[in-house]
Amino acid sequence: MGRLAIINATIINEGKTFKGNLIVKGETIEHISTAPLSVDKFMPEEVINAEGLWLLPGVIDDQVHFREPGLTHKGDIYTESKAAVAGGVTSFMEMPNTKPQTTTIELLHDKFKIASQKSLANYSFYLGATNDNIGEITKIDPRSICGLKVFMGSSTGNMLVDNEETLEKIFKFSPTIITTHCEDEDTIRRNLEKYQGLYGNNIDIKYHASIRSAEACYVSSEKAVRLAKKHGARLHILHLSTASELELLDNDIPLKKKKITGEVCVHHLWFNDSDYDRLGWRIKWNPSVKTETDRLALIQGLKKNLLDVLATDHAPHLISEKDNVYTSSASGSPMVQHSLLAMLELSREGYFKPELVVEKMCHSPATLFRIEKRGFIREGYFADLVLVNPNKTQVVATENLLYKCGWSPLEGETLSHTVEMTIVNGRVVYNKGVFNETVKGKALTFNLPPNEH
Repeated sequence: MGRLAIINATIINEGKTFKGNLIVKGETIEHISTAPLSVDKFMPEEVINAEGLWLLPGVIDDQVHFREPGLTHKGDIYTESKAAVAGGVTSFMEMPNTKPQTTTIELLHDKFKIASQKSLANYSFYLGATNDNIGEITKIDPRSICGLKVFMGSSTGNMLVDNEETLEKIFKFSPTIITTHCEDEDTIRRNLEKYQGLYGNNIDIKYHASIRSAEACYVSSEKAVRLAKKHGARLHILHLSTASELELLDNDIPLKKKKITGEVCVHHLWFNDSDYDRLGWRIKWNPSVKTETDRLALIQGLKKNLLDVLATDHAPHLISEKDNVYTSSASGSPMVQHSLLAMLELSREGYFKPELVVEKMCHSPATLFRIEKRGFIREGYFADLVLVNPNKTQVVATENLLYKCGWSPLEGETLSHTVEMTIVNGRVVYNKGVFNETVKGKALTFNLPPNEH
């Protein structure tokens, strides 16, 4: 591979915004310059004039469901990674609730093999915890696998871990970061019985936030934090959705030193419970979209560094799987194609600065998971890059969606930015609607030592 030059870009990186130029050699960033660049000195094969465009590190999404193997009628690694790179997502970490569920090291290796052949973005995969696979958990190589996923509340795939002795062992012996889905089953069960008593099977979707309630989230998240502190485990709580859960998190130490961290998802910052009447099943997620008070608190949590990572929980389902009575309606929705643009839209509306979007979607996932040489625009790092036009408006429309499921909860929304180009490992994989499918992502690697207990 030769050199690629990107000139006259507005670079947003590590809290700063500046005009600059960049030279990519092979897979990595060779040179960054704020001074006028003598392009001929580097003899690039291609020069990209990025005047008027923002140059960002590629987004790292630490929570997606790409549905392969076994559920490929609604998504697969090829289709969803294609949507991801079109949205500026250059690396993803995929969840274990596929079919079969990824609960052994052998099944994990099978996923890596599929991704090596099909993924347009870089990738890693979580091992899923069960009530009886502690032996597999202790085999995890923390340098090649992003983490362990523990469902402390049941969701799609029903991988609930509810054996107290098993939970203690997981938090004591996991050699890697423990990521959790936290919703308390007993609380949810009581709430569901209450609404079934009132409405039978005709529960309105607007009651989802009362069934999958703030209390259910807090009770489970508090338990996870308690277990992590007891055993000195490294805990990352996924898709936090309530103001109350922020009380469980700290912001008095740098991210690198945190033992307990939190993720928030795009949909919990974009929607609130007043949107159920308009959008119904399209915004049915677990944990649920909650109140405007919660939404605003989560935004403040990001700004105050109580929340560390901003991700999607991208979870495609067919409309036929979603558009059902409440108890039969699947939870989860697709998001990777527009996650970066949606958050830049909130930035334009004044909720936070673009630099914060880059920090929480690019830098922090790399720091938190200790991903090797990604997530920042730095010399010697992999050239995972995104060019964004901050003045090109688009409307999210069905005909432009790349998800296999064919729909988005953002349809009809106007976004003020557009992803013009995405570069993965130094190669242009997406350019104004055109894909180079000869580009394949790489498995992420991690500087992650085993937990010390």
